[in-house]
Amino acid sequence: MGGGNHTTHTISVLVENKPGVLARVAGLFSGRGFNIESLTVAETDDPTVSRMTIVTSGDAKIMEQINKHLNRLIDVIKVVDLSTEKFVDRELVLLKVKADAEQKAEIMRLVDIFRGSIVDVSPRSYTIEVTGDEDKIVAFIDLMRPFGILEIARTGRIAMARGHKAL
Repeated sequence: MGGGNHTTHTISVLVENKPGVLARVAGLFSGRGFNIESLTVAETDDPTVSRMTIVTSGDAKIMEQINKHLNRLIDVIKVVDLSTEKFVDRELVLLKVKADAEQKAEIMRLVDIFRGSIVDVSPRSYTIEVTGDEDKIVAFIDLMRPFGILEIARTGRIAMARGHKAL
């Protein structure tokens, strides 16, 4: 679909906090063959409104189509492609890693370097929490692989525009 340069886009969508809205947004993407790389949804400071952060990719034509289709959905309040402006993004990872006696000190050192936290300890594993941008999360996961990753849970990207501008 569309030829041209495919780039990653972070789209922030304010929607009415009602049943079925997430399914309609996801259906819009799948029905048109657009891929969702990550999707997060949570209530805002207003309990009747939720913010979706959708990471997708496409050329300018595809992104224009996505924007138009999202804006046509009844429960959508506002759509902003944050990729066209400066924004802050973060992701959270929970990572369970093997932690034998001889590895514990090195794992703790790496967790400290990445400003993470050990949130659960068992005799043979640590569960670690790290937040940051995608590059930081990927780098941390790569450093943990040699220890033996047992399980990973990632939130996907959340984002908002920099400065005083509100969505």
